[in-house]
Amino acid sequence: MDDLDGLLLGLSAALGWGMADTVATVASRRVGSLRAAAGMLLTSVVVLALLALLTGTALPDDPAIAALSLACGMVAAVAYLAFFTALRHGPISVVSPVVSTYGGLTVVLSVLLLGESPAPGQVLGVAVATTGIVLASVTFRGGLRGARPAGPGVAFAIVALVAFAALTVTMAGPVRVAGWLPVLLLARIANTATMWTILAVSRLRPAPAPAPASAPAPAPLVASGGRPLVAPAGTTRREGFVDRRAIALVVAVGLLDVGAFILFAIGLQVAPTWLIGISSSFGPVVAVTAGVALFGERPRPAQWLGIGLVAASVFLIALG
Repeated sequence: MDDLDGLLLGLSAALGWGMADTVATVASRRVGSLRAAAGMLLTSVVVLALLALLTGTALPDDPAIAALSLACGMVAAVAYLAFFTALRHGPISVVSPVVSTYGGLTVVLSVLLLGESPAPGQVLGVAVATTGIVLASVTFRGGLRGARPAGPGVAFAIVALVAFAALTVTMAGPVRVAGWLPVLLLARIANTATMWTILAVSRLRPAPAPAPASAPAPAPLVASGGRPLVAPAGTTRREGFVDRRAIALVVAVGLLDVGAFILFAIGLQVAPTWLIGISSSFGPVVAVTAGVALFGERPRPAQWLGIGLVAASVFLIALG
């Protein structure tokens, strides 16, 4: 495959992840970031296991490849937990662009560690994309000296972006040697096991003391038309329905995420790591649109400029 094919695979993965971000925002605020991440990963590992059974694919038998795949799964557990926590605190129109800066970091790591060398036009595209994502991630109040992260979830988003960049660079080698499905399945098994272990340990901790009766209840998350996306506090009727809907949301995130990850892994197998890293990080275009349409978020002009630069960078990379 040529660079254009890799770009299309990366952009398709970005579309899937942008849609997953939107659904994950509702799911994590509904059931909590840890339970949402654990349920999503369980869904994805079931899908990958079924694919492996249907195609007769075995897990990697090379100890080095298996060890790297397991390590990728553990790094991914950190990335997903940090990411879902960032989405829970929001806003999505800021968190998603911050996490997507992993694409720029992936390019740097690919050049330094893997010896890859993008063309000059592609380097310009990467620089434009990274600048755009940074602009989408901060607010400017009082000029440059007043720049600050544009939301409470940004700290968790920074942890996620570093972990995702490390995951991309680490996974590229095993995928090219053993194929995308064996490596992805083993990594997801380790990822899911780690997340469910964290969930089990967290449930052993004593429950926090209830809030005072005078404390105001948090405002429910609502769609643009005023329909609640999360049941208000104290709701007891149709509780089973709420639970089933939460499960459906988590499963939907898992399906979107695993579909995007399959495209991402195929891209790593057939295209340069830097190209898949940067092109798969364009999910903010979807996430910002969803943040405005569904959650009533209002990005500032600098953030809109950043999204515009991200879109322009696609053409620079494609033509580079």
